[in-house]
Amino acid sequence: MYGRRIYWTIGGFLLPVFVLYTFVFILPVVQTAYQSFFSWNGIHSVPMKYVGLDNYDEMFRSEEFYRALRNVGVFIAASFVLILPVAFAMALAVTSKMRGRRFFKVAYFIPSILPLASVGLMWQFLLKGDGLVNSLLGMVGLYSWQHEWLGEPSIAIYVVVVVNAWISFGINMIIFSSGIVAIPEDLYEAAALEGAVGWKRVLYITIPLMKETFKVFSVLSVTQSLRVFAQIFVMTGGGPNGATDVPTTMLYNQSFKYNNFGLGNSIGTFIIVAGFLATILLNKLMNGKAGRA
Repeated sequence: MYGRRIYWTIGGFLLPVFVLYTFVFILPVVQTAYQSFFSWNGIHSVPMKYVGLDNYDEMFRSEEFYRALRNVGVFIAASFVLILPVAFAMALAVTSKMRGRRFFKVAYFIPSILPLASVGLMWQFLLKGDGLVNSLLGMVGLYSWQHEWLGEPSIAIYVVVVVNAWISFGINMIIFSSGIVAIPEDLYEAAALEGAVGWKRVLYITIPLMKETFKVFSVLSVTQSLRVFAQIFVMTGGGPNGATDVPTTMLYNQSFKYNNFGLGNSIGTFIIVAGFLATILLNKLMNGKAGRA
């Protein structure tokens, strides 16, 4: 009897959260997947027309969609090539015993808590043709380095990726810092007796014991790259000529600009499924590596 009462109590506490989660997340996902099989302009009084897989066929035949996926690939690559080493180095700095580490911890984290719209507008102002970046390059005589940073299709996506990395350094620094401080100090002291000091301490103690933290970083980086939106929408709107488009900007344009909610929902469903599969794959890969180690 006492055991049943515990289960009823637990269920009572979990029920409101479960109901909220269902209405906020599960039902919208189901609705998105359902509406992806219909042609609809988003007007409530206009009936939806069932078209089967036509929206998905249009999506997978679109060159713009594959260009958007390549741009997502650039974001994912930058996560591991740029964000990971810089954020990890920042985490090592703020968890060390160096002077001023509290100041640097706050300074590094500030870009991550600023509104994305404000950050996008700030960088748009800095990177425009007559903006501060080009002005500084001109002041030091580097006129050949001046560009329309957000207006040239060949470089615009890389500029947005760098800005996104600047925004993401702080939050990933916190993730890595949590992994570093969870390592017992006794291990470092024992390793020091064996001569593992300096970078050897990082290579042979810190990194091997942070595999779960790196797994969290990998999953978050891939899923966030799939759903990156605000900074691109504010800075470039997906331009110039679609050079910085990603699936989320395509979803927005198709749904709210062209009133093609069927195709927009098919792109949204793809993002959800791709993120889910990427999470499962990364967990299996990282768990397999951890097991072999």
